[in-house]
Amino acid sequence: MSILKRLTPLGFPLLIAVLVPMAWVLDEYATKTLTSILVLGLLAVSVALLTGVAGLPTLGQTAPYLVGAYTAATLVRHDVSIGVVQLLAAAAAGAVFALVTAPLVVYARGVVVLMITLALGELTMTVAGRWKSVTNGTDGMLAFAAPAPLPGLVTLDTDRATYLYVLTVVAVLVGVMLLVLRSPAGALLRAARDGETRMRASGHPVAGYLTVTYVAAGALAGAAGSLLVTVERYVSPGAGGFDISALVLLAVVIGGATSLVGALLGAGLVVATRDWIASRDWFGGSMAGHAPLVLGGLFILCVYLLPRGLLGKRTAHE
Repeated sequence: MSILKRLTPLGFPLLIAVLVPMAWVLDEYATKTLTSILVLGLLAVSVALLTGVAGLPTLGQTAPYLVGAYTAATLVRHDVSIGVVQLLAAAAAGAVFALVTAPLVVYARGVVVLMITLALGELTMTVAGRWKSVTNGTDGMLAFAAPAPLPGLVTLDTDRATYLYVLTVVAVLVGVMLLVLRSPAGALLRAARDGETRMRASGHPVAGYLTVTYVAAGALAGAAGSLLVTVERYVSPGAGGFDISALVLLAVVIGGATSLVGALLGAGLVVATRDWIASRDWFGGSMAGHAPLVLGGLFILCVYLLPRGLLGKRTAHE
């Protein structure tokens, strides 16, 4: 585990370098599964940004995720077939949602934040299920038209092309966030997390820092929602249910709440456990239908064996 943490500064470029050739190595099913992992991983990165870096534990990032997904699906239904346009619109919608709800979140702490964000996520899912004129209700929205990444490029008609597009978007967005967090802005945010009282006494607008971070996390979640529509060609209220929120938070805990790269790895481990390990026969017995049990066992093991996750770092409170 110490080797993994020593490689953390190089971990993200190394991870992307490993993932690129997978487009030509894996079969169609595995490629689509890995694409779904990347989408969930980007959502997990937004959770890690809030939970581990900003100190705002959240169960509500599925709210801007849904907002972004429905924004992208609506654009598809209005014949907007450029992937980057869908992506930017979805990210903007997620950011606006986060900006509107920020006053409810950034002044709370601890379990209160969890409850508020959980309520926001559940309310958003409920609205998506009942606002039939906009979202088509619980039937969901179809978005069959495959987008072209940029004007003039071919559409994403194959699993390989979709995977490479999603990988590119995730690499760019997470890479930008890593650069920001290694800048003085990231240092200020971590200082606000570890010593909020001192920061306020020094005249720093902690609530402002947290609001900017919350909006940025909302934009990441909205972008992940756009990628969900690109991959699945469909979105429904269930895409933002509590099970997804819990799954993503589990991925962040396993990967290390203070590490964005760890969130990606955690998402991969969680999805692999749910969709592959828990669907096969082991030691003469079938694990089909027991994915929650297996994930619960994985969580307990991580809590005891890896209390800071795969790539998590100590904070000033430990």
